[in-house]
Amino acid sequence: MKDFIDDAKIETILEESRNPDPVRVRAIIDKAREHKGLTPQETAVLLQTEDRELVEAMWAAAREIKQAIYGNRLVLFAPLYIANYCSNNCLYCGFRKDNKDLNRVALTMEQIADEVRTLEREGHKRLLMLCGEHPGRSSLDYFIEAIETAYATKTEKGGEIRRINVEIAPMSVEEFKRLKAARIGTYVLFQETYHHDTYRRMHPTGPKSDYLRRLTAMDRAQQAGIDDVGIGALFGLYDYKFEVLGLLFHALHLDSEFGTGPHTISVPRLEPALNAPAAIKPPMPVSDDEFKKLVAVIRMAVPYTGMILSTRETPELRREVFELGISQISAGSRTNPGGYRKDSNEGFRAAQFNLGDTRTLDEVIQDIALKDHIPSFCTACYRLGRTGQDFMELAKPGLIQRFCRTNAILTFKEYLEDYASPETKKVGTRLIEKLVAETDRAGIQRTLKSRLKRIEKGERDLYV
Repeated sequence: MKDFIDDAKIETILEESRNPDPVRVRAIIDKAREHKGLTPQETAVLLQTEDRELVEAMWAAAREIKQAIYGNRLVLFAPLYIANYCSNNCLYCGFRKDNKDLNRVALTMEQIADEVRTLEREGHKRLLMLCGEHPGRSSLDYFIEAIETAYATKTEKGGEIRRINVEIAPMSVEEFKRLKAARIGTYVLFQETYHHDTYRRMHPTGPKSDYLRRLTAMDRAQQAGIDDVGIGALFGLYDYKFEVLGLLFHALHLDSEFGTGPHTISVPRLEPALNAPAAIKPPMPVSDDEFKKLVAVIRMAVPYTGMILSTRETPELRREVFELGISQISAGSRTNPGGYRKDSNEGFRAAQFNLGDTRTLDEVIQDIALKDHIPSFCTACYRLGRTGQDFMELAKPGLIQRFCRTNAILTFKEYLEDYASPETKKVGTRLIEKLVAETDRAGIQRTLKSRLKRIEKGERDLYV
């Protein structure tokens, strides 16, 4: 497959956009408010804008776009690391092959079930399953068995995992077909850095050193029938402006080739990791203000895509960027295999990276509910076939809210009934009452009230 990332072209676009005219910047911001996306050239102009007043205007536009398309919902999930053996030597990752101090772990199926039970009893319904790239310890057979184990694991109060997104190394089309048959949600894979020379330096050995194999993984996944894919870059390895344009060119490629852009874009920043030199001293660190700007610019450039924020960031910064474009967040995370069932101070010696937000799921939910965000565990779209082009036809014009707001409220109600602390339940109940009262369509309001009462009486998994 052809390499569709042209470093020289991206650098030229950025160079030509230096010191942009404020009039042009404001015109691009106004265009972004139409929810039709931006060209790479327009996106570069926003990235090169340093004037504080204009940057704040970009933040305001991003808030409007996020609210119009995704509302104030925040979908919650937990990452589930099942193995940290790896044959790659990525300089920013604690799992790297040459890290001799890492406690290597590959969970058994019973240990995976124990992890899932712990997560279910906290209230989780959605997982992102991950592992290192190792042919012996993290084979596709092992990974698929782990998915099946997680789906089959049930606990009291209707505890179950309803959707498993996956992050696993690139595969062939036939292997991707096997993965699809395992009932996965979104297939997620980060290019890490789109800059070719930086990619080579950061991946000195191992199968991940093949830039093109990784770049074209989403094409093979789409060819195998996986129509929801998620991309991302690890900010701090190279110039964040270049990486944002790399993400945009990737999104445009997928939209052009398959009629569907990425279902999600993730925006992780480098965090320290054991014996990972590039993580301990990032080559091109991204400041908090730069991070907020890049989140806002991505939301303006690709308005239809979900944006994912991990627990790499601190609670304070997470609160600031939720409104700028984020629609999905992890909560109560552990990045070491076995870390949910048996958390310990030694966990960092098996972890991929350190966490910035170590709060429990309940603490995160109470916090975001106090800010009038709707915590959501919804998985309805996947089970009703609203994926790929069908999802995009609803997401691009903002029509997805017809379903997602209602489903978010219903899954939030489930959480409050089954898992919330008394204080979180009090905060959440007030928020739901407010949301129901604000529902302006009489039919939807009746449906909400009826289904909320059914949940109070013990019914679960109600969605539209």
